[in-house]
Order: sequence, then C-alpha cells, then structure tokens
Amino acid sequence: MFKGRWWGLGVTLAGLFVAFGGVLAELARFCWGQDLYSYIPLIPVVSGYVVWVRRRGLNDGLLPRPWLAAPPAVLGAAILAAHARAAAAGWLPLESDSLAVMVVSLLFFATAACCLFLSPAALRKIAFPLGFLVFAVPMPGAFRDGLERLLQDWSAVVADGFFSASFTTYWRDGLVFHLLGITIQVAPECSGIRSTLVLFILSILAAHLYLQGFWRRAAFIAFVLPLAIVRNGFRIWVIGELCIHVGPEMINSYIHRRGGPIFFALSLVPFYWFLQRLRRGENLPAYPQTLPKTT
Repeated sequence: MFKGRWWGLGVTLAGLFVAFGGVLAELARFCWGQDLYSYIPLIPVVSGYVVWVRRRGLNDGLLPRPWLAAPPAVLGAAILAAHARAAAAGWLPLESDSLAVMVVSLLFFATAACCLFLSPAALRKIAFPLGFLVFAVPMPGAFRDGLERLLQDWSAVVADGFFSASFTTYWRDGLVFHLLGITIQVAPECSGIRSTLVLFILSILAAHLYLQGFWRRAAFIAFVLPLAIVRNGFRIWVIGELCIHVGPEMINSYIHRRGGPIFFALSLVPFYWFLQRLRRGENLPAYPQTLPKTT
C-alpha cells in the first residue's frame, strides 16, 4: 500500500513536470543567464536531500486525507487562470514576474499532490523541504529593485562609518564617495544582493537543521541582514582604501570585479560563530533542574 502511494505521488509529480515543462525550461534558461538566480537549480536538490534524510519516518501507516489537496489545487488553478486572463488583456510582465507566477502555481499543484498521497503526519515531516522550494521562485522585479536599493543605501551608511573610523579624508553625497584622487559610487551591482540572498537561504537551512526553538531560529535568521550589510560596507571601504593607497586603477582590479566570493567567505566566519553560540546555549538549562542536597 505504501509503495502504491509513493508510485502514485511520483507519477503525479512527473505529470506536473511534463505539463509545466515549458516553464521549467524557460526557468533554467533564465537562471543560466542571470547571475542573481544561479542558486535556483540547487534548491530542489537541497529539498530532495532533506526529504531523503527523513524518509524513514514517512511510511507511518496512517491514511492520507485527500480533501487537504483541495485548497492548494484551487490556488494553483486560480493563479494560472489569473495569469492567462491578464495576458489576454495585454499584460506584458517582466520575465522574472511571469516566471514567478508560473512557478508558484506549480508549487501549489505539487503541494496538492503531496496532500493527496501522504498522511498529515508525513506532510508535517516534509513541510520544511516543501516550503523551502519557494526559493526556486524568481523575485518579482519590484521586490528585487526595492531590496537592491535598501542594500545600496545601508551599505553606503556602513561604508561611511568605516571611512570615518579609519580617519580617511572623504566626502559622501548619498551613494557617492569622493575620495582622494577617485570618486566611488555604490551602484546596484555593488549592492551585494546575490550574496545576501544566498546567505539568507543558508541561514534558514542551518536554523532548521541545527537549532531548536522558534526564537533561536528567528534570531539567527534576523542576524543575516545586518551581517550582509556590514560585509558589503566593509568591501566598499576596502576598495576605497586600495584606490587611495595603491592607486585609482584598483577600481578595476580583481577584488572589485570578482572579489565577491572572498568577502562572502569572510562573512561565513561570524555566521558560523553565531550559529555555534546559539547551539551551545541550547545545551545549557535555563535554570537548575534539581537543587543540590544539603546535609
């Protein structure tokens, strides 16, 4: 019986992938041409791995409740219908927006398939890897632009602090730093949005795998945004100092054009340190469980 359910789920998911084959092919092509979304092909791999690790608890002997499949199936169909209606009315979305709508619809249908064949207890076990697939959805253009601008602004603020603390002679005008012999602008390409997004995804995965309790997980995930902004501000400061003390040609150097992975690796040091601090805290009782005996 269990094997029959898994075969049914596998066939249903395969049918969905065939039905959305054009969308998935377009998504693959889109990710190949966009550095920002190069992580997306890894998201299903990570979700599949988490499910595989927990596979022993999925055959729990409980019956599925097929009616649970109705809400996500209706939502998936409604999204498809709205997309088709908007396209017929002349809607010309960005490629990322159109793909986001279609991939979200596919995820709802995949969730409905899981609800159709798996018991509620099994669904709870795969809730995280199923929800993790949301990171396979490209960001809508307006959200991406807003996040990019936020990172630009705050990275400039942090870089301002680094320049001030190092007694560098400079003048800042918004996103532009006027230094000795060179002017640096914090452009959208300097926002660090890709590495910030990857760090955020890693924080959610690490919090789920290694931390217990809502508040510890929330604190660790919330730590990522300020960490990413400080890292990016530090990178701007380093490039500026190199341009001052080595030469303006450093603006075209490897550390500026291709140095992102170096600073990303540096940000993993406090990332790992904070994770370990939270893990150690979980092993310590909040208060003594038993009082010492007195004689």
